[in-house]
Amino acid sequence: MITYEYERIADIKRLNFIAACLQQNIPARARVLDVGCGNGVISRHLGQFGYEVLGIDISQKTIDVARSKNKLPNVRFEAVSAEALTAQGQQYDAVICSEVLEHLHQPGLLLQTIYASLKPEGVLIVTVPNGKGPREVCVTKPMLKARSNPKLWSFINSVKRALGFKGTTVQSQADNLDHVQFFTYKDLQQLAAAHDFKIVQIAKTNFVEDVFPFSLFTKRIKFLQALDCKVAELLPVGLTGGFNTVWRKA
Repeated sequence: MITYEYERIADIKRLNFIAACLQQNIPARARVLDVGCGNGVISRHLGQFGYEVLGIDISQKTIDVARSKNKLPNVRFEAVSAEALTAQGQQYDAVICSEVLEHLHQPGLLLQTIYASLKPEGVLIVTVPNGKGPREVCVTKPMLKARSNPKLWSFINSVKRALGFKGTTVQSQADNLDHVQFFTYKDLQQLAAAHDFKIVQIAKTNFVEDVFPFSLFTKRIKFLQALDCKVAELLPVGLTGGFNTVWRKA
């Protein structure tokens, strides 16, 4: 029986997308590299399907959390950079890069490393927020701007605490989770092409369930989360909250 550590429907939708893509494109018990694995939720989920999974992250703190939660012999975690791992000459049937590129000032450098780590027939699965989607426009960018005003930032945090927002994430214990890249789908296509990849599949995530004030209700009512994910499927790709994509070497 496949279990989930995520509770949010959009996160489960992303996990299902990743697992389905692997099942369609790589052999059973294939080798999978999870880059920027954070707390290891995706790695452990994929391990349930029998894949040999290595999750890597440069944050020792988050790798310690990943290891403490792991009970699967076919899943392991290392505090190492993708560059250092590639230098060892290992290649993988699939590479996962989920909710990572938006945190990097130079995402192209990581993609160069991933290219070298991926077998010629392998698949790269990339998920990122839509830089012009509802959450990035209405929440992420305003919050980043508000931090430059200490009094305003203090007030916002006090309101968030009062409303029950903890400011933590299941995905990672890393100290800095700021978004520094805001990709449109066109941006993502250009980034892929510039590093000898081609996007061969795209799926939408959600719409407004994680945007305040809707999030006050949706975080407690799963039906509204599920409905929001279905609504996203009916809208143009530019309105989705994020992109789930499959890349192959060009």
